[in-house]
Amino acid sequence: MKKLIYSLCFSFVAVAAFAQEEEQEKEIVTTDLEEVVVSSGVIDVAKERQTPVALSTVSAELISDRVGNQEFPEIMNNTPGVYATKQGGGYGDSRITVRGFSQRNTAFLINGQPVNDMENGWVYWSNWQGLTDVASGIQIQRGLGSSSLAVPSVGGTVSIFTKSAEKSEGGKFSVTMGNDNYLKTSVSYNTGQNDRGWSSSFLLSKWSGDGYIYNTSGAGTTYFASVGYSPEDSDHSMNFTVLGAGQWHHQRDVWVSIRDYQNFGKDHKDGIDRRWNSNGGVLNGEEFSMRRNFYNKPLATFNWDWEVNDFMTLSTSLYGSAGRGGGTGPRGKNYYNDETDILPYRKDLTEHYTEGGNGLRNTDGFIDFDGILNYYKANTQPYNGDLPYDGKLVASNGFSDDNVNNAGLIRRASMNSHDWVGGIMKLKIDKGGPLRYELGIDLRDYTGYHYRALNDLMAFDAYYSTGNKNSAGMIINSEQTIKADPFNNTGLTGTPKIDYFNVGYVKWTGFNALVEYSNDSDFSAVLQLGSSNQKYQREDLFDQPANSLSDEKSMTGGYIKGGANYNISDSSNIFFNAGLIETQPNFDAIFPNYANTINNDAENEEISSFELGYGYRSSNFKLNVNVYNTVWGNRFISRGYDFADGSEGTVNFSGIESVHQGLELETTYYVNSDLKLKGMISAGDWSYTKDFTATVFDENQNPTGQEDTLYVKDAKVGDAGQFVAYFELDYNIFDNLSIDLGYRMVDELYADYSIEDGAFANADNLGALKLPSYALADLGLTYSGNLFGNGFRARLNVNNLLDEVYIAESNSNYHAESDSQLWNGVDTSNYVWFGFGRTMNLSLSYSF
Repeated sequence: MKKLIYSLCFSFVAVAAFAQEEEQEKEIVTTDLEEVVVSSGVIDVAKERQTPVALSTVSAELISDRVGNQEFPEIMNNTPGVYATKQGGGYGDSRITVRGFSQRNTAFLINGQPVNDMENGWVYWSNWQGLTDVASGIQIQRGLGSSSLAVPSVGGTVSIFTKSAEKSEGGKFSVTMGNDNYLKTSVSYNTGQNDRGWSSSFLLSKWSGDGYIYNTSGAGTTYFASVGYSPEDSDHSMNFTVLGAGQWHHQRDVWVSIRDYQNFGKDHKDGIDRRWNSNGGVLNGEEFSMRRNFYNKPLATFNWDWEVNDFMTLSTSLYGSAGRGGGTGPRGKNYYNDETDILPYRKDLTEHYTEGGNGLRNTDGFIDFDGILNYYKANTQPYNGDLPYDGKLVASNGFSDDNVNNAGLIRRASMNSHDWVGGIMKLKIDKGGPLRYELGIDLRDYTGYHYRALNDLMAFDAYYSTGNKNSAGMIINSEQTIKADPFNNTGLTGTPKIDYFNVGYVKWTGFNALVEYSNDSDFSAVLQLGSSNQKYQREDLFDQPANSLSDEKSMTGGYIKGGANYNISDSSNIFFNAGLIETQPNFDAIFPNYANTINNDAENEEISSFELGYGYRSSNFKLNVNVYNTVWGNRFISRGYDFADGSEGTVNFSGIESVHQGLELETTYYVNSDLKLKGMISAGDWSYTKDFTATVFDENQNPTGQEDTLYVKDAKVGDAGQFVAYFELDYNIFDNLSIDLGYRMVDELYADYSIEDGAFANADNLGALKLPSYALADLGLTYSGNLFGNGFRARLNVNNLLDEVYIAESNSNYHAESDSQLWNGVDTSNYVWFGFGRTMNLSLSYSF
């Protein structure tokens, strides 16, 4: 398939390059992000034919038209180097990789401000669902990028720009309807700028849906407000913005085996029910799931630009965020009871039932929560201990005296809240000559709160909590639970904690400098330097009363990167960039055993990168092609682990090194004023360079003494398609009606490794499991016209038009053997996420 794609793509490029010599009526329109992003001088925007980086841009119109009820990261899926999936399929549970690097190692900026979690680097897209309503553009800078912040831009830098207080008065009302009862309504209004320079914009949006995956319903509210002040003939401009998106949604975060997709559910195609979810069922006639995510993360930003004099500008951005929420899950050793063993560990449901397992589920496999609650009520003896709960039904996870049921089932909430404030200041100096300079400072202060609280006692009246070394144990009743709702009290203060309660403190100080040379005609070069100091500290309020506050660990990192661009002619340009980065490890590498003991052996991760690119553009044809090589070493990764007894633990990997290299091509060709063709190829070769070891910790965050070596030298990096191609046709049927058809092909997709499947336990292993290639077609129709004298727009999206059944990702590596049961060549005992089938959405908007 790849040979055919290469042939077609290069034939397309050759034909387009030849045909472009004849001038067409319509010229390529390049979105100038500087005209649409929020007004702030701290934002780094790369420019084609000047900034020496590989980049792609997604316009506000493309975001508005095509995202529909898709996930926000998926709008970037058709750009080189990007692979985004929905993971388990809950609303906002998506993830994205760039050049094979996870989003932990790709920098994400909103209006120039970093949003990667300060402790683990992850980006929780459910917190940012409102971006689909307020984004005015996205720029994906692959590789080192041009951002001056010392952020972990190993894969690249994704800059997301939101609306500011717009200067023109007007508003818009929109509604989006989609599959599985998805409905979103949105209203926005801009006051316009008055004579004194004030302007403001507001948006409110609400959404809800049942979810494509069974038992993954959700709902949320997006709120946005922006106030700007930019008087005429003033050296100052200011903007204050608040953006947030409170939401809740049920999840499918337990990986599912292929054979479970085959054996359970009710809507099979090619023998697979892609919607299958083992987490949920019905309770009292309503959907209920053990896994429910809820969060609200408002972000407030104040930007101030000051033109100090004719050649000097000082830009300041202050921001703060108070995120509150978490996710629910089961607690209590229900798997000790054959009647209620609904969530077997280290085995799928097929194996569980084959071995004679029970568990209260209905004929489709969904959990019978009513039956479970009735069973516990009928088979739990009333409490008869010393505490004032006589006659009550009490559950526990470890205590079993006094008729306390330690094989019960309750729903706990694992909280991951935080307070985050920061400031960015940048001084720009440009005296009009060939040189310009920048100096900047980046300050951040982060406090993360991690604890568990009770959410739903289910069949019980109370829960006996053990493990808190600050107390001898306590019984928690229903009045001391928290609601799994983003706009309610999340129990940070005044609510009893169970299992753990610790606080992570991270302080960041960064300095950066830039010097750029440009002769305003054909040559530009840039050199950037940055240094950062990161301080880590941990406080344990649950497990370590004698050592509740750790010492502070300080680590210094930095970068040096540079590049040059040469415009060969008005049409052609070449560029290169190279750099070295030393980035501090994540919080878990400093405190690897989840205690207050500091890992003094922690070292910086080391990245080196080189890139070479070529660009060509004419009135109707555009081509960008680049090659890259990135080596990433001395890495640390922490992951969850399930023990045979059903308890949960953690695995820590260290000393990881991989090399990512490849070729990327992106092109656009206007055949005539009505027909546009687009194409993209991303061909990577990503592999590990050596073996590495893992240390295992139990659910109490204590080391088990187990250490395993994973033999992954020369194994392919998994979790993203190493070969992706995309082709798109856009055609204007009439002046106000257009159609677009996209076709995306994925190959060289390998499973992610997992320590418990033993795939890499031996040096002579078969390597990472290669998953079947797949191709998806998307169809869109757009109508744009007038209604009652104002603008009206309608957009229909059909995603996965041909209803392809495909594996989007896997976290196991079971290779097929002679006695294996296979699906599309893959052993059915593998745990995978299937991609969604055919989905659709219709959006209507009215501007006034």
